Amino acid sequence: MDPMRRYILSGLSLVLMLLALYLIFVYVPTEKEMGIVQRIFYLMVPMGWLALLSFIVVFIASIVFLAKKQSGWDALAYSSAEIGLVATTGALVVGSLWARPIWGVWWTWEPRLTATLVLWFIYVAYFMVRSFAGEESRGARFAAVIGIVGFVDLPIVVLATTLWRGMHPGGVIFSGGLAPSMLLTLLVSLAAFTVLYVVLLMTRCSLRNAETTIKQIKVNT
Repeated sequence: MDPMRRYILSGLSLVLMLLALYLIFVYVPTEKEMGIVQRIFYLMVPMGWLALLSFIVVFIASIVFLAKKQSGWDALAYSSAEIGLVATTGALVVGSLWARPIWGVWWTWEPRLTATLVLWFIYVAYFMVRSFAGEESRGARFAAVIGIVGFVDLPIVVLATTLWRGMHPGGVIFSGGLAPSMLLTLLVSLAAFTVLYVVLLMTRCSLRNAETTIKQIKVNT
């Protein structure tokens, strides 16, 4: 990515993130039933969104990598998987902080939570096969297969509340269940996290490509 575009996106990410924090902790009213803990919702949903978005990129990049054998696509998948693992971990941790006062437990084997935990293990497996594959190119191929096969979990995460009964609230965002101020706050937070994802992805992908180039130079010398 052009450095100027990266600076612009970084600045936009900072502005959106500050705006999102203002909306979450100052602007949006406190929800009557859940109280102040409901504000976690505006962080939990964007983290969950990034967990899914990251794996979509892993899925697409893995397919192209196996088809074209170009290391740049593997770098893209690897970088997105790193971000996705962090986002999924964040979603699970923040979700537990939200669940404790609302459901009375830190964790329950609720369909969407369980599917999200499975996604976390898929991310972990993506990196583990690279570590134990021995040869780096072989590890990249094995990881790409996991990136493709693991995609089957994403529809389960999204449709979990529709397919199975669970404690997780479903459809509240698109069914008009949010007040305008709450919807605005959520949309701004989603936009802030999405732009941040793009910035992190491009930065990490550039570093990954540089790492690959350095390794190739060392091998050839």
